[in-house]
Amino acid sequence: MGTIVMAGAAVLVVLGFGNNVYWLAAAAVLFLYMQYGRGASSTPSSRGGSSSGVMPSDYRAYRERRDKQAKWERRYRRDRPFESRRQEREKKGK
Repeated sequence: MGTIVMAGAAVLVVLGFGNNVYWLAAAAVLFLYMQYGRGASSTPSSRGGSSSGVMPSDYRAYRERRDKQAKWERRYRRDRPFESRRQEREKKGK
């Protein structure tokens, strides 16, 4: 993801030689990536916690996402039984 953002910013900088607005767009892309990108929410490992490096809140967030996904999958199977059966048959056939 970071490589794509950096490549996109480089393209905007190159295009910026013809139009300065692209330079502003490149700066905005880099700023937003630094603020809200992948590495923005990581916690430093020097804080307390388990020795494996996984913080309880990270696992809790993972569990919540997993449970929500399972809930949506159950709802999909309940609402669309024929489609879910077809998908199961295709999965077994591969």
